Amino acid sequence: MVELLARYFVKAKNTESLETRQAYGVLCGSVGIFFNVLLAIGKFVAGLLSGSIAIMADAANNLSDAGSSLIVLFGFKLAGQKPDPDHPFGHGRVEYISGLLVSVLIIYMAFELLKSSVNAIIHPGEISFEPVILVILLVSILVKFYMFCYNRKFGKRIRSEAMLATSMDSLSDMGATTVVLISMLVSHYTSIQIDGVCGVLVALLIFYAGFNSAKETINPLLGQPPEPEFVQRIEDIVNEEEEIIGIHDLIVHNYGPGRVMISLHAEVPADGDILALHDMIDNVEHRLKSELHCAAVIHMDPVSTKDEQTLELKKVVTGIVKEVDEVLSIHDFRVVAGPTHTNLIFDMVVPFDFPISDVDLADQIQNKIWKYNPVYFAVIEIDKDYTKVKEKK
Repeated sequence: MVELLARYFVKAKNTESLETRQAYGVLCGSVGIFFNVLLAIGKFVAGLLSGSIAIMADAANNLSDAGSSLIVLFGFKLAGQKPDPDHPFGHGRVEYISGLLVSVLIIYMAFELLKSSVNAIIHPGEISFEPVILVILLVSILVKFYMFCYNRKFGKRIRSEAMLATSMDSLSDMGATTVVLISMLVSHYTSIQIDGVCGVLVALLIFYAGFNSAKETINPLLGQPPEPEFVQRIEDIVNEEEEIIGIHDLIVHNYGPGRVMISLHAEVPADGDILALHDMIDNVEHRLKSELHCAAVIHMDPVSTKDEQTLELKKVVTGIVKEVDEVLSIHDFRVVAGPTHTNLIFDMVVPFDFPISDVDLADQIQNKIWKYNPVYFAVIEIDKDYTKVKEKK
């Protein structure tokens, strides 16, 4: 159903465009409000008929989900506003903030449900069972599964953390309602009252979903590495130019979905035509903007490509650095000779979580270079790689 509505309401096909993201966000938020309000009403009726605290709590959870969908809807509307003097990079991060608000609301409802459930364990009440209650709970599970599917589908399509957070909330709601349904059946067929215990399980499920959603929305707000696929696309486009020898110091500045700025250094031959190289760099910047929808700034780094001594020393220093650790790399290598000693000037890329401190690492490299030849002095600038994602163990 939502896919059919999307074909009607979402006119643009480019999922990178702000208009398309906003259209999907408003559509899914509106549908979410509609479904959650219906489910809340149905469960309140079921809760009144049965006297179950778990069902009433589940109904309140659906009502909060309607509020969450409303937050997502307004989040997409605000995120779609154009840049202004106070916010020159746009309002895209509002989408992340709306996802965080949804997560906070989920966690709050989990605590409220936990309190009510503990009270139900201490003071258990009589639970009645009616066929209509079974139907309401089964329908609720199916609807929540459908909401999980379309929110996850469209969230991945437009890369929306807020919609993915909503999908996980729907999945936890499925588990919560399933637990409530099991408690009703157990109470009806065995006379064992586990309503309060099931309420605690539901609260824990909801809290877990809220915690994970909060973590996923906080990361882009704090700043996280770009997706490896995006980095690879940047490198492929830049390295297609024959005059570019290599790239480094790539930084992706994310100001919200569809609002990305990148900066990088491109190594070019030191003896090349400066005007021709500058024109080539301009063309690469324009291509990055047209193909990846991001503003790009490229700094040219002239490097020697014909001096035999420089090339040989760079090869030696690269080998020394790799002896310390294969993850290390160097760039911007230069040789400045003097009457008593020669400076080997280069940048070294070191991971953030490298076990050796920057100072100790530089000293270690210097000592190895001295062992190779005592007249060589290393002038090392430590760089960090802002594009590497930490591997999960």
